[in-house]
Amino acid sequence: MTQSLSQTLILVGRVAGAFGVRGEVRIAAYTEDPLTLTRFKVLTRQDGSPALTLATARAAKDGVVARCVGIDTKEAADALRGLRLYVPRSALPEPDEDEFYLADLIGLTVRHVATNGLIGKIKSVQNFGADDLLEITPALGGQTWYLPFTRAAVPEIRLAEGLVLADPPVMVGEPEGPIEDDDQI
Repeated sequence: MTQSLSQTLILVGRVAGAFGVRGEVRIAAYTEDPLTLTRFKVLTRQDGSPALTLATARAAKDGVVARCVGIDTKEAADALRGLRLYVPRSALPEPDEDEFYLADLIGLTVRHVATNGLIGKIKSVQNFGADDLLEITPALGGQTWYLPFTRAAVPEIRLAEGLVLADPPVMVGEPEGPIEDDDQI
């Protein structure tokens, strides 16, 4: 079952551990301005249940240091390490023209930019440390695969049409171009 846009949750941070001995929590923020997290107050888990309620926060390297309701010890803060923090998509400001949230790409149809052939649908957007990747569910079935989310591989996004035009790289074992008659033996 797909979520409506207003129910979609957006990953905005991850608990990195305790800060000091009085229960403050270090949060790695995935927002442009880390202090944006303070606007939301209640951050949720992926299932939508409450995770943390921020009482106060200050900027720190790669995120914020926050005092959270109910977290009073270093041990309690450390126990939260790795907790992913989400907010409802509806709580975020609308992006400017020609901008979008990565979550807005999930479920879009992917077609080949040159042939308009159906490639599949975007299942998720992943980042394993190097760059964003679009996980594609193939139209003809089979295993999902990853498309680099670069201008070369994804030259056009038509969000209003629910369409992504892609130029996937050549797969292993596929011919790299047309076979010339002169090259054949």
